[in-house]
Amino acid sequence: MSETPQQERGRTAHEAEPVDADELESILGELVIGTDDHMNAPAFVIRPDDVQRALGRLRDQAGFDHLSCLTPQEYADRYESILHMTTYDDRRREVTLVVPLPKDDPVCQSAEPIFRTADWHEREAYDLVGIEYEGHPDLRRILLPESWQGHPLSLDYNQNKPQVVRYAKHANPLEPDQRGAESNTMLINIGPHHPATHGVLHLKTVLDGETVVDVDPDVGYLHRCEEQMCQQGTYRHQIIPYSNRWDYTANLPNEWAVARAIEDMADIEVPEYAQILRTMSTELGRMLGHFLALGTFALDVFGDFTAIFQYAFRDREVVQDILEDLTGQRMMFYYFRLGGVSWDLPEPRAEFFEKIRDFLDDLPTKLAEYDDLLTGNEIFQIRCVDTGILRPEVAKSYGCTGPVARGSGIDYDLRRDDPYGYYSELEWDVITEDGCDNYARVLVRMQEVEQSAKIVEQCVDLLEDWPEDDRTVQSNVPRTLKPPADAEIYRAVEIPKGELGIYIRSDGSNTPARFKIRSPCYHNLSALPEMSEGEYVADMIATLGSLDIVLGSVDR
Repeated sequence: MSETPQQERGRTAHEAEPVDADELESILGELVIGTDDHMNAPAFVIRPDDVQRALGRLRDQAGFDHLSCLTPQEYADRYESILHMTTYDDRRREVTLVVPLPKDDPVCQSAEPIFRTADWHEREAYDLVGIEYEGHPDLRRILLPESWQGHPLSLDYNQNKPQVVRYAKHANPLEPDQRGAESNTMLINIGPHHPATHGVLHLKTVLDGETVVDVDPDVGYLHRCEEQMCQQGTYRHQIIPYSNRWDYTANLPNEWAVARAIEDMADIEVPEYAQILRTMSTELGRMLGHFLALGTFALDVFGDFTAIFQYAFRDREVVQDILEDLTGQRMMFYYFRLGGVSWDLPEPRAEFFEKIRDFLDDLPTKLAEYDDLLTGNEIFQIRCVDTGILRPEVAKSYGCTGPVARGSGIDYDLRRDDPYGYYSELEWDVITEDGCDNYARVLVRMQEVEQSAKIVEQCVDLLEDWPEDDRTVQSNVPRTLKPPADAEIYRAVEIPKGELGIYIRSDGSNTPARFKIRSPCYHNLSALPEMSEGEYVADMIATLGSLDIVLGSVDR
């Protein structure tokens, strides 16, 4: 049987030659002062004052247009600011820039003039680790209050020291000293406790009449401490369960991000049968996220609680029932294990398959209902078409991924472009829309539910016919897992919100020396001001909903 275009592209990407390190070193030229060993990409050491020149050369001469992640960390003798780069056209092309900084003066040139996504990255690095970025347009804390003392991820941080946090009330824009003679602007605080913010998000919004002049997303209210907790957990059992708490609306794909990074670092194989179980369960988890996104977005935009919201939750409940049968849980699944999954399908298998097929058979009719009630709704169209505009070049500069990027015509999906699991063996399509607006992002999510259903159906076909004596759900993994000392890796997977990346540095023990989470919600939310300024405040609420953020993933 001949390969489909989807399978051919996945196979080609999977077998692609790694990026030519010599060519990249030639492009960087005199900026390179050394090399480093990273398991996923060639890594070049550069000086703190050459960051912008190095990024500019990689972007303009080698096509690296995606600053995927920035990882700050502290050693006993230095700090490091690590920039993970790839391309939207070919995710398998990766390169890393390592910027060592002195302990007594950790100052690095800002990457923000080259990639806007570095704005929030660098503020987080300054906030949690203590690295300063010269030339940053607004270097201030982002997750902690400005009066916080110390940096929680620095080596000398005293976790037992009590903090006295100053709570200053916001300036009143109506007071005389806050108003210009010709100004009609006002400051309105949306959140942090507001139904439309989908969590504890504070939007400091400046309005001119009803038009948004400026908006500053204020995050950090959750204080999840997830990176620090993962650094204290053991690779073998104690890290994957945390991932369910990041994006708790669609948990299973998060588990794969952690598993992939650790498995690649420790050279752990996953049996083919377990790969199919992972792929099927993850796509069911993707549906959970998209059903919730569609239902809550309809509620945000035109207050539809009785139809779309409840229809979406009706279908979401069916998927949750299936996953409960498979994993034993309805929310915090913890189905993945290093080397595979926790257990096989529930018995009787035929009954479980029938339950999935009944859901898949009914799904086209239900999606047609969504289409009739939602996308064809005149009020919905008025609220969504040509609002929340995000041009492709802007989306790339902010590191946007997932339906937010694909709704702007960016053909980027890690399941295909950096294949893992069983995706490259199945037939499915990456969905893109060129509208660049709130409406396009809804269309992408609705069509992605169809593609997930197609993947699940193929997995069920394979599992039904799989030989009983070859159903290995987990490979042999050492009880105490200790990856090689000083190994470093960055791996990412496609979750419903976009690219979820994990950076790990090992120190030879059974816990990570550094564990960094690259959240797609964090990146997508950083682009909200670009999408909202110049539009009505009501449109900003629709735009925020179209990003489908989860604050547990933003604050981590």
